[in-house]
Amino acid sequence: MIPLFIVISAPSGAGKSTLCDLLLQNYPEMCYSISCTTRDPRGDEEDGEDYHFLTEERFKKLIEQNAFLEHAQVHGNYYGTLKEPIYKALKENQCILLDIDVAGAAQVRHYVSELPENDPLLKGYVDIFINPPSIEDLEIRLRGRGTDSEATIEKRLSNAQEEMDQSGLYMHQIVNDDLDVAYRRLCDIINVRAKFV
Repeated sequence: MIPLFIVISAPSGAGKSTLCDLLLQNYPEMCYSISCTTRDPRGDEEDGEDYHFLTEERFKKLIEQNAFLEHAQVHGNYYGTLKEPIYKALKENQCILLDIDVAGAAQVRHYVSELPENDPLLKGYVDIFINPPSIEDLEIRLRGRGTDSEATIEKRLSNAQEEMDQSGLYMHQIVNDDLDVAYRRLCDIINVRAKFV
């Protein structure tokens, strides 16, 4: 088995979280990449499980140390993915799953493209974009949730179109119009890349 570094992006409402959860349930050798953030925990979020909650001072020090694979400031808070846990997982023959937006994925793609040929991150790298069947279908899904305001839905749809415009930069694209079919397609990509089959 080749330990994979799997990067998955999708617009909000495309079903990415469900697909990622299914992968984690069915692939015991796969673990989830836990991001770092300077925002406060919400609800019952736990440090080290949902996020690594860091002070801004600590986060900035890690930026200086070039410890992040990617990082960004969003709504006044920092978010980032540390390199070390990813390398550690790959070394232990685990696949690691990173669920990230297109801006973060672009940073990761750039970083990986400059690595030497024998680097485990480059050898195991695969990025996948999950598309909704259409922007109209996505709007129906978002409205069906009944959790967002009209302004939030409009913003999500605008962002979704921008994200979908960048889907061609990914190695693989999956249209999630049927969850079972989309999940099988996702497994096919992973099985072939990891040489499970």
